[in-house]
Amino acid sequence: MTTAYLYSPVFLEHEELGHPESPERLRAILRALDETGVRSRLVPLEPIAATDAQLEAAHTREHIARVQQLVARGGGHFDADTYANARSLDAARLAAGALVRAVDAVMAGEVENAFALVRPPGHHATRSRAMGFCIFNNIAIAAQHALDAHQLDRVLIADYDVHHGNGTQDIFYRSPRVLYFSTHQFPHYPGTGDWDEIGEGEGKGFTVNAPLPPGVGDDGFRRIFDDLLFPLAERYRPQLVLVSVGFDAHWSDPLAMENLSLAGYGALARTLVELAREQCAGRIVFTLEGGYHLPAVAYGAVGVFGALLGEAEIPDPLGASPRPGRDIGDYLEQLRGVHRLV
Repeated sequence: MTTAYLYSPVFLEHEELGHPESPERLRAILRALDETGVRSRLVPLEPIAATDAQLEAAHTREHIARVQQLVARGGGHFDADTYANARSLDAARLAAGALVRAVDAVMAGEVENAFALVRPPGHHATRSRAMGFCIFNNIAIAAQHALDAHQLDRVLIADYDVHHGNGTQDIFYRSPRVLYFSTHQFPHYPGTGDWDEIGEGEGKGFTVNAPLPPGVGDDGFRRIFDDLLFPLAERYRPQLVLVSVGFDAHWSDPLAMENLSLAGYGALARTLVELAREQCAGRIVFTLEGGYHLPAVAYGAVGVFGALLGEAEIPDPLGASPRPGRDIGDYLEQLRGVHRLV
């Protein structure tokens, strides 16, 4: 397979001392890609900054103006968790544009698939608000670009960060043109994403949340993807798959309490690659969201690239979780019933 990665050193310039969403996350990924020899097998694509029109397809002009004004003053905080410095607008535009560039490359057949190594992350940013470390919603901007520029009718967004992608859900909650699927620890920040949040109006049924208790583990996540996401995708028939991946569901992450291993993460990535191959000629683009234990982030990204490259084995230097996983069989059947899969 021909797999691209997108990265810019500008992403490192968005920084606040002591913040968990730090430039070290990308530095750790790049080191791991070089140490494992994976980067030499990838196609580098240069990100291009998102245009005003691309940003406005997912965000209000007032939100964009607030970002511009805060950055023009040298930076500050949107809320207690979400900051900007003098370089954050450049980094945020480039992060969103990297996803747009990746979508264009995959749709044109320039590469088969791609993974955008970007920051700031995006999936908490709503139409009108920066929050949860996120300034612009990178994956929503890319999805809307795919619908508009490539005249698609059906885009699947799969989100398996440990936190619910409330911003992505918000932007597409009333649209049948995007099927949004999220697994996340619940109740946990930002407090959204319960099972009965399924969309409204024409979008009813096109939002699918799998809110999970702590400690689910590899087998539980695998069952959710195999028994809930896969049949939903077969019914929806997406023309493109976009993925928000956060490595904060790893058992070692300091900000959450889920139980995935790197091998489990790799298996989920392989499932998504297989899904894309069956449904939309392999067209799939990943983007980095959360994850704050540096080795888990670094080797989690290596595992995603391995899945995109078609490798059968995914390295897991951190090993299995020391805690047993939880049985979610009955709960999974309830979710299948909510979405008419039984």
